[in-house]
Amino acid sequence: MTLEQKIQNDIMVAMARHGCTVFRSNAGTVQTKFGTVIKLAPKGWPDITGFRHSDGKIILIEVKNETGKLRKDQIKFQKFIENKPVLYGVCRSVEDAIGLIESN
Repeated sequence: MTLEQKIQNDIMVAMARHGCTVFRSNAGTVQTKFGTVIKLAPKGWPDITGFRHSDGKIILIEVKNETGKLRKDQIKFQKFIENKPVLYGVCRSVEDAIGLIESN
C-alpha cells in the first residue's frame, strides 16, 4: 500500500510540471513549545492547495491512498465545495490529479 505522503509529493511534482503552483496544506491547530496555539486551515481542508497558471483557477486536492476514506469533516468540505468554481477532487494517484486539472 502506498503512503499518502508519497502520493502527495508525487502529485505536487507533477502539478508543477503541468503549469500549476501547489503547496501542502495543514489543517487544525498546533501548539508551539511556548504554549501559543496556532490555527491552521479549517479541519477538512484538502491536503494540496494551489492554482493553475493558465487561468488562475484554484486547485484543491484531497489525497488518499488505495484504501483511504474521507473523514466526516472532509465529506462536509466536499459537499460545501462541489458546486464552487474551483478544481476539487479526491486523488489517489498522479494520474487522478492530472485528470482533474486537464478535464476542467
